[in-house]
Amino acid sequence: MSDAAVASAAPKLTRKDFVSDQDVRWCPGCGDYSILAQVQKVMPELGLPREKFVFISGIGCSSRFPYYMNTYGFHSIHGRAPAVASGLKISRPDLSVWVVTGDGDGLSIGGNHLIHALRRNVGLKILLFNNRIYGLTKGQYSPTSELGKVTKSTPFGSVDYPFNPIAVAMGVDATFVARSVDVEAKHLQDILRRAYEHQGSAFIEILQNCNIFNDGAWEPLSDKATKADTVLLLEHGKPLIFGKNRDKGIKLGTDRRLQVVTLGNGASEEDILVHDETNRPLAYMLAHLEHPTPIGIFHATARLAYEEAIGKQLEAARQKLGPGDVNALFNRGETWIVE
Repeated sequence: MSDAAVASAAPKLTRKDFVSDQDVRWCPGCGDYSILAQVQKVMPELGLPREKFVFISGIGCSSRFPYYMNTYGFHSIHGRAPAVASGLKISRPDLSVWVVTGDGDGLSIGGNHLIHALRRNVGLKILLFNNRIYGLTKGQYSPTSELGKVTKSTPFGSVDYPFNPIAVAMGVDATFVARSVDVEAKHLQDILRRAYEHQGSAFIEILQNCNIFNDGAWEPLSDKATKADTVLLLEHGKPLIFGKNRDKGIKLGTDRRLQVVTLGNGASEEDILVHDETNRPLAYMLAHLEHPTPIGIFHATARLAYEEAIGKQLEAARQKLGPGDVNALFNRGETWIVE
């Protein structure tokens, strides 16, 4: 029976079906609660039975996520979640495999695993929670902490230049790159749906607040009094306009760099760039825009998923060489000849 037939025959699921019996053990007020709630709300809409979902994590506060999802899951080791998830997706391409990681887990020890999963376009949905701090180990600076960050491990301020997660994903030609904010419930839900529909790797940076060790890291982007002037909403086919009075926009300057302009002050709406999520150079420039901070889908493009390419390669080999016999291979002798 096809997945569609199974989905139509199965009882309709609700958010409660995706809530596990485990006590959620994050600090009260942590942004992870909101992210978990939005994921649990979206999962029932996707039309798959719970046994078709798998959540895989590494190490960190965010990595407790699989315990709280009533699906299959695996709490793996530090930084290796993309590698574990890649193995699963390649062997079971029918599963919807989600990776949950943090800015420390995913961009420090796990950086190499992350970029190669994106480069290969393995069909994983990667959620990177970015709170600009190591929360689980009690407040050390992370790969995304800003310059000068004073923490327990940098008492005189960090001198490291921080990673830009969106630019990292764009730099390895990821086919789906997006950003959302933990408290922007509807926006995050929309991004999750698009990520699920995407064939191949989908990378979502979620700006998340750690109210214990880095409270207010993204406050200008979530505070109602300031977010209209600090957030640029990326919507495909729509002009890059923002501001409390919708009077600011992004244009391409004569130096071929993005500029913030005020409408009516020497600039009109015709001068404002229209967002095109298929335009990779534009997405790369937007990745480096800090004021305002873009949220939404930076880039989405179609490319053969890695597991599909592997499947085609294996099928071609079977057609040429036959189905193969592992027992015969292991019992053919103590030496192999590679021709």
